[in-house]
Amino acid sequence: ADGAPGSPLATAGAMRAAGLLLAWALLRAAASQQCHPSSPGGVLRFTDRHAEIRVPALHRVPSSLDPLYGLVRRCLDLIQQNPLPTELLRTALNDPGSVRTSQVVQYELGYVVCAAVALLFTVAVPVAGMCFCYCRSRRRCGGRLRAHRRSLGCRRRCLLACLSFTSLVILISVTCAFVTSQRVKGQMEPGLGAVPSTLRTLRQHLANVPQGVQMVVDKFEVPRKQIISDLGGKGGAGQHPELAPGTDEALTVPRCLAGLSRSVGLSIHAQLKAMTYAALADLQDRAGDLQTSLHHLQILHRTARALAAARAELEPALRERRRRVVALLDDPRCTSCASVLGRAQGLELGADYGKVPSVEKVLKALAGLPRSDFAEMIRQGNGTFNSIPELAVERMAQVIQDLRGDLARTADKVQSIADGFPLPDYTRPVSEALVKAEDRSQPYLREAERFERYRWIAGTVLCSIILLILACNGTGMALGAYGLSKREDPSDYECRGEAGAKFLLVGVGLAFLFSWLLTLLVFATFLVGGNIQTLVCRNWVNQEIYKFIDTPGNLPPSMNLTRQLNLRRDSNLSSAYRECKSGAGLWEVLQLDSSYDLDEHLKTPKYTADFQKRLGDFTANLGDVRLLRSEGRQDLETFARSGVDEVDYGRFQEEMKNPVVQSSLPGLARNLEGLQKMQRNSTVAGRLAAEARALWHMQNSTVQSQEALVAKLGESVQFLSRLAPHLQERVKRTLATTASVEARLPVQAQQILRQELGCFTRKELRYFSQYLNWVGQTLREDVASCQPLATALDNGRVILCDRIADPWNAFWFSLGCCTFFLIPNIIFAVRLSKHFRPIRNRLISTGSEETCPFHIPRVTALKL
Repeated sequence: ADGAPGSPLATAGAMRAAGLLLAWALLRAAASQQCHPSSPGGVLRFTDRHAEIRVPALHRVPSSLDPLYGLVRRCLDLIQQNPLPTELLRTALNDPGSVRTSQVVQYELGYVVCAAVALLFTVAVPVAGMCFCYCRSRRRCGGRLRAHRRSLGCRRRCLLACLSFTSLVILISVTCAFVTSQRVKGQMEPGLGAVPSTLRTLRQHLANVPQGVQMVVDKFEVPRKQIISDLGGKGGAGQHPELAPGTDEALTVPRCLAGLSRSVGLSIHAQLKAMTYAALADLQDRAGDLQTSLHHLQILHRTARALAAARAELEPALRERRRRVVALLDDPRCTSCASVLGRAQGLELGADYGKVPSVEKVLKALAGLPRSDFAEMIRQGNGTFNSIPELAVERMAQVIQDLRGDLARTADKVQSIADGFPLPDYTRPVSEALVKAEDRSQPYLREAERFERYRWIAGTVLCSIILLILACNGTGMALGAYGLSKREDPSDYECRGEAGAKFLLVGVGLAFLFSWLLTLLVFATFLVGGNIQTLVCRNWVNQEIYKFIDTPGNLPPSMNLTRQLNLRRDSNLSSAYRECKSGAGLWEVLQLDSSYDLDEHLKTPKYTADFQKRLGDFTANLGDVRLLRSEGRQDLETFARSGVDEVDYGRFQEEMKNPVVQSSLPGLARNLEGLQKMQRNSTVAGRLAAEARALWHMQNSTVQSQEALVAKLGESVQFLSRLAPHLQERVKRTLATTASVEARLPVQAQQILRQELGCFTRKELRYFSQYLNWVGQTLREDVASCQPLATALDNGRVILCDRIADPWNAFWFSLGCCTFFLIPNIIFAVRLSKHFRPIRNRLISTGSEETCPFHIPRVTALKL
């Protein structure tokens, strides 16, 4: 170390002082710092085991037939423009015998008109068919063309195009009819099956409410296990190595694995270690200064005395050696010796260490020091400080056990939520209503399934007949066109053309034969599907049905849903549906607020008061660490008063600037060796060589050893001169720092303890809050939610209206288009069949059709 300003020792001392100040500042800031960030496990995860009893929501699935569905709905809106018949339905429900037929006809006027059209079509088409058959049997229609004209080709192509167009329209319509019929069949069975399954699911949802509440309460095990883990983690009993003072390494036990007590101890250790280690390091430096100073003072005392004694021994020998060398150089026989004479005359002693200050007084003051073992003292202080985590585990063992007992009592309090939940008494009427609805719906569902099976069979058969008619049309047009192309003379007989004409007439016959069945099927499905769409679906979408049910007097007393479902007196089906759809709890819909305040039962302080109070009242002394005992303090005070800083080290440095001998003995010896070579007198040369050897011997044996002592003396003087100016200040600072740290450690440890317990309390209260919030949300939106009831109603509308009624109506609409276009198909087929037969240009035909295959009696000649 060096005591001069800017020296390494001064810089190190300043840095250590700055470190102590920084440690103190950090310690002050730690008292008000934020809690440690929550670990990734700070958010509790609760398994939702109640999704199994939910009613899955159904939605309208986009389809390529949506434009057709929209067209059918617009047509039905034109046919039935009347709103929901409120008066008629009220009369029918309360007094069915008083319903007048005129009221029904007036409301169903659009369907009555359609029924009249269907009846007319059902009668007119078969009658027209019979007339055509009679006419054909009399050979009055369906025969040959009378004469060839130029316009026949244009007329024939026009008829071909018209018949092809009507056939194409019928083909598209029958394809849509096939697709929609199959879609109705595919949706009817799962749709009808969804009714009892949905009712059973709703009953299961209501029946499982108590079990669901109990399962929710049992989930308190999740925060309880987490809190118990936080109270005593696996790392709570781990050991850690002692740390040397001044190190910055953390204890080997991670705080995330430690329990509460270990975590508190680690936090106290982590926040106080910078200040404590800095004080211990400063104390270790002062102990080192004491030991090193004593060592250098002893060296200084012994070396100065040794140098003084060596000087006294060297002085006569050096005087004698100077006399002999000077005499030799003055000899006239010595050639060129005058130049070295001056150096020889300068052989005199230099530094006199008998004049330097004595340090005996200082050594007497420091005699017997150090009386205490500073190394052992520092080791014990460091070990005591590093044992704070284990001390915290020991001191907090009882409070940890008490907190676990509080958690067990809290679990009993949470159980009271399930014990006092009154929902089963209110859900029983709803369950009974669902059972009645399920029982009453079974016969209607079976009838609907049987009617659908008959409809599908009839629709498939009639659609197949329409495809047969289209096949006859296509075959007839193909054969007829091919026969025309092969006929050279219009009057020539051609069997393929004749066959084509007969295929067309077969299709006409099938159309006349089955058109009335098509009309009956179209009207029957139209009457059912149209009324479902206009009377039920349309009013279900705009919630007119709910308004009708909610209006007092519309339903008979036996169907009072508000009383049967135990709804609030100021509530109705519409408001209950809206509340359920928004996720309201059953207690809001079923008048539970007045009998059971769920929010009051879920207040966090109700379950955490004992836990929070026990942590708030806990105190423990964890920072009682002794860094410097009284004998060590006395040693440092004696060291500061010893006078080490009062010695005049400048006198030593001034003497050390003087050489041991004024003239350099090695230089003079080399000069004499050079003169030896120049001498002609052998005697003088021999004497010069002898003197040179004597000087070398004096240098190597005496002067060099004194120079080594001077160098050793210089190291001690340099250390002591650097230490002396700062000795008093450093010792005072060390004593003040250790005393301050010893006084502050218990106070700061207590503050950190309160801070850590506060952070732990807030963390565990967040677990309680998470659990209670989850309980409230689950009881409202899952276990005790009435949203499944609203979802079931919406699913019923989706199944009936979107998945069954839409393809059902599209089926009769497509089949109706086929039936309608059969009329122009018959006309065009009959007209076109004449063009495929030979043209008669003579008045009386000699030909006979009896020999032609596919014979159908007809008129073969016309008498003009």
